[in-house]
Amino acid sequence: MNNIEKLLEVMQKLRDPKNGCPWDIEQDFSTIAPYTIEEAYEVADAIHREDFDELRAELGDLLFQIVFYAQMAAERGHFDFDDVAGDISAKMVRRHPHVFGSDDERAKGKVDGSWEEIKAQERAIHDDDSALAGIAKALPALMRAQKLGKRASRVGFDWPNRKGVHLKIEEELEELEEAVGTRDAASIEDEIGDLLFAVVNLARHVGVDAETALTGANHKFERRFRSMEAAIESEDLDLRKETLESLELRWRKAKKKVG
Repeated sequence: MNNIEKLLEVMQKLRDPKNGCPWDIEQDFSTIAPYTIEEAYEVADAIHREDFDELRAELGDLLFQIVFYAQMAAERGHFDFDDVAGDISAKMVRRHPHVFGSDDERAKGKVDGSWEEIKAQERAIHDDDSALAGIAKALPALMRAQKLGKRASRVGFDWPNRKGVHLKIEEELEELEEAVGTRDAASIEDEIGDLLFAVVNLARHVGVDAETALTGANHKFERRFRSMEAAIESEDLDLRKETLESLELRWRKAKKKVG
């Protein structure tokens, strides 16, 4: 018995109605979904920290989520883990004709745009034939916004250059100011969303992944803020009692110190 087979057996026993784990037995697809998202983020965090021991463990946790879904689906007669593995293998072969295709396809090599063309053909099989079909609604908002913009761009709905995006951002800033003036919370939220969406489009136009960029900015802010906190604490001072001018000066020092 290999390790995958062992894992599948463990999952079956956990879900056994008579002798399994009560918690595992009562779960369903919707209750497990939040854990899957959390595990995916923990994988990404381990990669960011280059902690490969932790990455190995987190990948195991993520794999367990897939096995969990497959077991629940098998219990309902939908599909099992082998079906999942078979489907993704077939999909990867189908999307890489330059690797697995005919002699002519392999000789031609990778063709720009072929991946998306094949994906579009796959989407056409389903009822939703929109250019935006198949973009998961559960994606992080920045990531989904960038995918929406990219899909729309492929059918010609886009600015010809980033100057148009700059103008759109300025327009959204003006509309936000107008909304703030009304003090209408719903309008303010709506305009903030439009502004963020426009900024994501700017990221796309300059070839930057917005989700990655914001993640980096978050890490950078935390690194600098913690450095500033440490400096204040080393002087036996209270951050909350520092003036804004003092904090700004300390922030600049932290930027120089930790980058």
